[in-house]
Amino acid sequence: MRDYVCYTGAQVAIAGAFINYVVDTREGTSSATAARFLSGAQGAFALGRFVGSFLMNYVRPRWVFLVFMTCCIIFISPSITQRGNTGMSMLYVTLFFESIIFPTIVALGMRGLGKFSKRGSGFIIAGVSGGAVVPPILFAAADSQGIANYATGHAPTAIAMSVPLAFFLVAWTYTLSVNFVPAYRNVVDKFHTTEIGVVNTHQDEESGSGEIGEIGKSEPPVQTSDLNATPKVA
Repeated sequence: MRDYVCYTGAQVAIAGAFINYVVDTREGTSSATAARFLSGAQGAFALGRFVGSFLMNYVRPRWVFLVFMTCCIIFISPSITQRGNTGMSMLYVTLFFESIIFPTIVALGMRGLGKFSKRGSGFIIAGVSGGAVVPPILFAAADSQGIANYATGHAPTAIAMSVPLAFFLVAWTYTLSVNFVPAYRNVVDKFHTTEIGVVNTHQDEESGSGEIGEIGKSEPPVQTSDLNATPKVA
């Protein structure tokens, strides 16, 4: 649950501080213009969701999860030191790679819970509470840095992006676990197929011989001459 809280908190914090970040780092940019840039960043997020879903058709989800989470860390880092369009572009790319993280955490986290699925899913969804914890920390960090100074390149919100970076690093430990720790990896790689009806059927259609599993054991036809009569087995 710790990883879910940390990741969700970081994602919400970045989106919440995006407008302030653009205003602080891009001289002459109003909040209204920054909001339009945020719309574009959300478009990148949506695009990443489609790209990630496509990749998961051909690559194990845990590997896509690892790559996308690693890229979030790689691209959020330069946003702390870069300014103007360069820094904003780093946030665009970060949002692109954030796209599949939370649904993948939910899907992988549910694997192997068995009878504890209901309780486990509750804990996982409770992870969204991170969105109420991390953003205030980010904004408190930004406020502690004073006001932006375009001449010197001082941008409080950019410096405060080190907060979601720290939480990304904590969440990253889960991606490492599901890929490199057998106790986690073996569980998420297991697929259980439930067969309804006839199972273990190896019947020869020509001879009529073969075995039929207990679950789908065939029954002889039932005949009745009277709707109110007891059915008779032929």
